[in-house]
Amino acid sequence: MATELPPFRIGQGYDVHVFGDGDHVMLGGVRVPHERGVVAHSDGDVALHALCDAILGALALGDIGVHFPPSDERWRGADSLGLLCHCVALVAERGWKLGNADITIVCERPKVGPHAPLMRERIAGACGVDVDAISVKATTSEKLGFTGRGEGIAAQAVALLVRA
Repeated sequence: MATELPPFRIGQGYDVHVFGDGDHVMLGGVRVPHERGVVAHSDGDVALHALCDAILGALALGDIGVHFPPSDERWRGADSLGLLCHCVALVAERGWKLGNADITIVCERPKVGPHAPLMRERIAGACGVDVDAISVKATTSEKLGFTGRGEGIAAQAVALLVRA
């Protein structure tokens, strides 16, 4: 017997990429200059990948790898804003909308703060919400672990879906 779902759903996501050759990283849909790029099948935007996972988790639809498998060449070099738009469409198809999202990027470098306002705008636009519904912040890992050693970059996200 099915029970009625509450008027909200929460999902969380996490993504990580190792640094590799390149001169920038994509973060929150923004090209951020950096002395390294990331190794990834798509554009490697850890912030958007974590948000996609949070949204898909809230919908109980698996993860980003299920929807955009790295074994599928269609997604090679894909713009992660497009992946996010696909996830947001799944939200709408099921009668939900994004209430808010909170994203934390974990790295020693590049510095995220100067780019966070534009990231918020890009993410809000893709999600069809006011910029005030999107939080983007950053932290370091105090030189501990792979992010602290500058080997890679990580992000976490939480998304709240509400009935449309």
